[in-house]
Amino acid sequence: MALNGCGQLCKCILIIFNIIFALVGFAMFGLGLWLRFSSETRGFFDIDLNTQQFVIGVSVLIVLGAVILLVAVFGGFGACNENMNALAGFSSLLGILAGLEIGAGVLAYMRSDVVGEQLAIFYMTVYAQYVDKGDPGLAVTLSMFHNVLHCCGIIGALDLLVKNTCPKISILETFTLPACPTMIVNLVESKAPLVMGLFLGTAAMLITALVCCSILMKQIKRSHLSSPVY
Repeated sequence: MALNGCGQLCKCILIIFNIIFALVGFAMFGLGLWLRFSSETRGFFDIDLNTQQFVIGVSVLIVLGAVILLVAVFGGFGACNENMNALAGFSSLLGILAGLEIGAGVLAYMRSDVVGEQLAIFYMTVYAQYVDKGDPGLAVTLSMFHNVLHCCGIIGALDLLVKNTCPKISILETFTLPACPTMIVNLVESKAPLVMGLFLGTAAMLITALVCCSILMKQIKRSHLSSPVY
């Protein structure tokens, strides 16, 4: 169909956007499945302690990844084929996602203290399970916490119960390496503005794609109306 320069530009933007969107959705979906079925994390779905946050987080990751893939399919098909129905469905889903992103960003910022506390509780649950059972899978998870956050146990480098999972440190750091629960709470609270910015930035990109979709739909509709009838 005959589209003007603006319509063609929006079509190209939407195609590129949906390719990137599909890759992001596939990555989130794959990560969620790995966390759900990996030998290192599968045990969290079988124990009856304070790991409900982890289970919910993984489930949300899988569902969100699948939804993003679905949105990308609608958007890519609609943009490539200039299909009004697919573009309408794409714009509706995109608007919902943008609203959720904004709400999640604001909520994460306002409730950063609660989020930090919940993550700290989750860490202490994993810690307690490891100390009680010595499961190798839990050791891997604790090592990830300790090396990424550069912390150790619940009292610092002197925590001998999980010493083998803590990062290698110098003698000087023995008395300065922080405990992980405190580190988690402080890190979440300090990074709350950055997290909100990421959510709002993502929402801005979604809204940009939504505007392009609206322009493309108007161009397609105008092209239909101006087409000669034989």
